[in-house]
Order: sequence, then structure tokens, then C-alpha cells
Amino acid sequence: MLSDLAGPHYHPRLKDATMVLGFSGWMDGGDVSTGTIECLAEKLAAQELAEIDPAEFYLYNFPGSMEISSLFRPHAKIEDGIITEYLEPTNRFLCNEEHNLILFQGKEPNLRWKQFADCVFSLCSEFNVNRIWFVGSVAGIVPHTKDPRFFASLSEEALIPTLEQYDLLPSDYEGPASFITYLMMRAKAEGVRMGTLVAEIPAYIQGRNIKCIEATTRKLAGMLGVSLDLEDLRILSAQFEKRLRKAVRDRPELADVIRKMEKDYDKKESDSQMSEIKAWFERQDIRLN
Repeated sequence: MLSDLAGPHYHPRLKDATMVLGFSGWMDGGDVSTGTIECLAEKLAAQELAEIDPAEFYLYNFPGSMEISSLFRPHAKIEDGIITEYLEPTNRFLCNEEHNLILFQGKEPNLRWKQFADCVFSLCSEFNVNRIWFVGSVAGIVPHTKDPRFFASLSEEALIPTLEQYDLLPSDYEGPASFITYLMMRAKAEGVRMGTLVAEIPAYIQGRNIKCIEATTRKLAGMLGVSLDLEDLRILSAQFEKRLRKAVRDRPELADVIRKMEKDYDKKESDSQMSEIKAWFERQDIRLN
């Protein structure tokens, strides 16, 4: 076992197992990546299996403005002059033996991608994991009144039938790579099939998006063949959408943009008004992935 990988804390007997990864940071808009893993772990009463020591994988002192630098620092809390909390990044693997499932929740590493990936694939080898799904999100031109669309990228062509099987759209992207892309590039050589499940979520909603977390958890549970009671999430999602409706009523310009997005939602090809909607997002300084 690699020195960076602490554990395992116990030795479940898994067969033809699946690992689901969630990372904070990039592709965790609306907390969809980490929030979905949290929900699965709670619903399945997953037990802690192992963890990756954060010491060698993160930058804590990053040059630049305070706003940028603060994104890299550990979290601290001081009360009445006494330090009460100091939190470094955590990277935890949890396991549900009944469903042959390992869950991971952590932070995308800044450094030593190869060694971090070695930890992931070492655990796959030890516990008979032959498939990995990453779950995440990107901000897009979609309305909050609809379920998110789901896109996928795959580690090998043999997995293409998976797209139709789970009603996933193929991703098209060119730009800076994520750690997930690096894992997929290595997966086939490691004897693991890997794919991403990425929800396209409304770019105009900031903070935790419980509706998209619910939709993504429901989608992933179906793909894993796991039956979950998500009634509590459904109630929270309905309450969330009710608050959004009230907020939109107070912003007629946003309401008009949402109506245009609703008309475009089910079309395979965007119509001419899409450029108008993109221009509106740019004027609001809202980033689209």
C-alpha cells in the first residue's frame, strides 16, 4: 500500500465493484460533485475505508491577491482569541459492501497528480474495482425549472454504448485539463473502465443547488442499480425551487431570459436567440463552462 494512502480501516470483500469520485473545486458548481457523494454516503450508511494524506498534494501559499490566495489556504477558526479549528483538505474513501460500491470525497490535488492517481488505482486493485464514475457539474445556459442535462466523457471507445444506455450526451471540450481527465487517460492501462457524469446546471444560481444535487443523485443511483429513498431531498428541492420562483419574480429581465432558455431546452440545436442569452450572461459577469 502506498505511503500516501492511510488505511484501509477494514477489509470488505467486494466483487466487480464500482468507485464513484467527487471532488471539490473545479466541476463542483452548486456542490453537485461533493453533495451527491455526501447524499449517497448518508443514504447507504457507507463506512470509512481509507484516506489520502493531504500533506504532499496541495498548495497553501499561492502568490496573488488575497481573494485568490485564500482559495488555497486551510480553514481556521478563532473564537475569543483562541484557535478552535484548523482544517486541512480531506480525501476519504467510504464503502458500502452490499452494493459493491466505494465512494470518494476529496479535493482535486494541486501537486503530484501521478502519486494521487496511484493511490486511487491502488485501492481499485486491492478491492476489485473495475469501473469508476466521476460525478460533477458545469455551469450552462439551462433553466432551473428543468432537470439538468447530463454529459459524459469515457476512457475508451468500447464504452460508447453507455451513452445511450443511460441517456447521456457526449462531451465536447478543448481547454485546460482536470485531474479527472488525467485519471481517465490512465484508466485503461490500469484495467479500469472510467466515465464522467457531469450535470449542466444553471449558471445564474450561486451556492449549493439542492435541486441539481437531487437530480444527479437520482440519476447516479439508477445507473448504479441502487434503490434510494430520496423523499427528503425532493422536499428540499421543492422548497428551493419555490424560493427561486420568488426571486425571479423580482427580476423581470432574468425571468425573460429563463423563458427563452425553457424554449431552447429540448432542442438539439440552439436557435438564434442563444447568442442573445450568452450576451446577457456576459453582461452580468456570469461565467459559463
